Amino acid sequence: MRKLELHWQIILGMVGGVLFALAMVQFDWGPKIVSDWIKPFGNIFINSLKLIAVPLILASLIKGVSDLKDISKLSKMGGRTIGIYIITTVIAVSIGLTIVNIIKPGSSISEETRNELVENYQGDADSQIAKANKQKESGPLQALEDLVPSNIFAAAGDNGNMLQVIFFAIFFGVGLILIPAEQADPVKKFFDGFNEVILKLIDLIMLAAPYGVFALLAALVVESPSLDLFKALGWYSVSVLLGLILMIGVYISLVWIFTKRKPSFFINGISPAQLLAFSTSSSAATLPVTMERVEEHLGVEEEVASFVLPIGATINMDGTSLYQAVAAVFIAQAFGMDLSFGAQLGIIVTATLASIGSAAVPGAGMVMLVIVLAQAGIPEAGLALIFAVDRPLDMCRTVVNVTGDAAVSMMVAKSVDKLGEPKVKEWSDHYKPSK
Repeated sequence: MRKLELHWQIILGMVGGVLFALAMVQFDWGPKIVSDWIKPFGNIFINSLKLIAVPLILASLIKGVSDLKDISKLSKMGGRTIGIYIITTVIAVSIGLTIVNIIKPGSSISEETRNELVENYQGDADSQIAKANKQKESGPLQALEDLVPSNIFAAAGDNGNMLQVIFFAIFFGVGLILIPAEQADPVKKFFDGFNEVILKLIDLIMLAAPYGVFALLAALVVESPSLDLFKALGWYSVSVLLGLILMIGVYISLVWIFTKRKPSFFINGISPAQLLAFSTSSSAATLPVTMERVEEHLGVEEEVASFVLPIGATINMDGTSLYQAVAAVFIAQAFGMDLSFGAQLGIIVTATLASIGSAAVPGAGMVMLVIVLAQAGIPEAGLALIFAVDRPLDMCRTVVNVTGDAAVSMMVAKSVDKLGEPKVKEWSDHYKPSK
């Protein structure tokens, strides 16, 4: 008998958790059973995600930066590539924040349900209040000062200091580029292997996702038995999907403006890679097809595609960063937290940098969301609110990630005069030569 795909297992776990909780609340002793014997497994699952967050950042970022091999590549093609990737990521996060602040999906949750959520996670709320009071007393450059850790081990021991870990990882990766290759190779090989181990651990953790979702949703329904939570979840999904659609529109516009290639040419050329990205939820697994489509059908020369696309699969996660911004604000809204403009700017910075360290495999975005929530002081237990719909949204945001990689490769190729006619012209009627 064929084994169910993981996303179907997660959906079944979600449905099973809700139905189980609805059955248990019919008995006086039911909620206590769920709280004492089911909820702990959900907490273990959340803890496992938090456990892997710091190693994932160190492994992915150090590997991604050091793979540039030559610091001089950052001066021209590398600098343009990374610069455009960062700009599109900031645009994606900004779109996500704009949409979630307009739609306000978390605001549809009733005051009673919100109070129950806050009561259930009072420790997280108290921690947030303490951080807010501390921030009020800090100076204007405190955020910049806090970016550089005085002790990397202390920073790595607190999920709320992820920006410091990201800074160290990038700094370490640059150091690897600058030292002689024979001295850097052993360290690079270690982090290459370390990265593979971390990716395998993510696979193992995600195998437990259906059970973790079952426990989280069962506890959520028992502790806050209100249908408005699920209504809010629907609006949250609409917010994410609307943001992703707008981001694809941004890519099409950028390609049209900078390369003079028609939108139909771009979409037809990359659509097979988009479909594969949707089915696999992995930019890394889609990379060979993305490279083939970009070189053969979009006219990007191999020299550019082989440099830009692998980096993009590592550091360009626009769909993931957009989703993280929407999810963070949605969870804050669900808990009745009013995020200041400064806090949302912090989300832009954190989501942008966290997306650089987000592994190109299914489930990594959820791990990185832990970083964004911790940095903003939002209760991490709020992950339970969005896990039910994470897998289908993961499939959609991977499509955006791959589309962004292709768009940036065309813009970089145009900037260094390496964008020509496609080698395969089955859609030649859509092709318009660059001027």
